[in-house]
Amino acid sequence: QVHVVESGGGLVQAGGSLTLTCAASGSDFSILALAWFRQAPGKQREYVASITSGFTTGYADSDRFTISRDNDAHTVYLHINNVKPSDTAVYYCTADYKGSRSWGQGTQVTVSS
Repeated sequence: QVHVVESGGGLVQAGGSLTLTCAASGSDFSILALAWFRQAPGKQREYVASITSGFTTGYADSDRFTISRDNDAHTVYLHINNVKPSDTAVYYCTADYKGSRSWGQGTQVTVSS
């Protein structure tokens, strides 16, 4: 089973930037498909970005979000530019391994206007 732990959330002013970090353990990190989701208050959880083992990326919004991975550090990152109050949410990291998806506990991002 893969264990994932997010960090890097907090309070940020609108217009600023933020990098979230997710550390994964329990398997060969290099073969994991990794993704970020978020859930805003009162809304359903939504997809943000993903990166495959081959470093192919996907985004719901590619203008402000960048996902990257460091296989040596067993870490995946989500960088958000020009944050907006609408980015306020709990951000979750996922790791897919052998058909199973593991979720972290999430990290809260709050954007002040």
